[in-house]
Amino acid sequence: MAEVLIPILALALLVLLLASERHGRTPRGPYIKGSVSALFLLTALIQPHPLPSYYYPVLFGLIFGLIGDVCLALPGNRAFRAGLAAFLAGHIFYVWAFMGLTSPGDWASPFQAVLLASSAGAFLWLRPHLGRMKAPVTAYLIVITLMLMAARAALRHAGLPEAGRWTLWIGAFCFYLSDLFVARQRFVADQYINRVIGLPLYYVGQFLLAFSVGLLA
Repeated sequence: MAEVLIPILALALLVLLLASERHGRTPRGPYIKGSVSALFLLTALIQPHPLPSYYYPVLFGLIFGLIGDVCLALPGNRAFRAGLAAFLAGHIFYVWAFMGLTSPGDWASPFQAVLLASSAGAFLWLRPHLGRMKAPVTAYLIVITLMLMAARAALRHAGLPEAGRWTLWIGAFCFYLSDLFVARQRFVADQYINRVIGLPLYYVGQFLLAFSVGLLA
C-alpha cells in the first residue's frame, strides 16, 4: 500500500510545487522540494534490496539528490554551487551502482556514441552562456554522461531482470534530461516551462531509480 500512496502524495506535492513556483522561487519552495525528495528516499528504504552492492550506492545517490534539491531551491550562486556539488556526488554514486551491474561487453554498443554526441551538443549549446561556471558545468556534464552510459550498459546486461533494467534505464534517462532543463533555466532562459518539464522528469527519474533497487537481483 505504501508503494502506491507515496507516489500519489509526491504527485500532489509536485503540483503544489509547480503552482508555488509559477512566479519564481517562493519561501515554501525548499520545504516542498525537500518533502518530495524525502519521499523518493523513503521509497528506496522500503524496497527489498536483493543486491546490496547496488542498493547502497543508489541510496547515497538519492540522499545527495535530496540535499541538492534543497540547495537549488534557495537563492544565490553559493546555493547553486552547493546544489551542483551535491548532485555531482549523487551521480558519482549512480555511476558506481550502474557500473557494478555491467561487464565490459555491455558497453560495446553504437548507442553509446549517440549519447556522447548528444552531450557534446549540449556542451556546445551551453558554452557561450557559462562564464565562470564553465569548468564545474563541464565536469558535471562529463559525470552525468558517464552515468547515462553506465545505465545503458546495465540495460544490455541480459543476466538482470528485464523490469529492473528498464526501470533503471528510464530513470537515469529522465534524470539526465531534467538536468538539461536545469541548465537551460540557469544559464540560457529563465522560463517557467523549464520547471514544468524539468521537475516532473527529475522526480520520475528519482522515483524509478528508487524502485529499481527492489527489481534487480
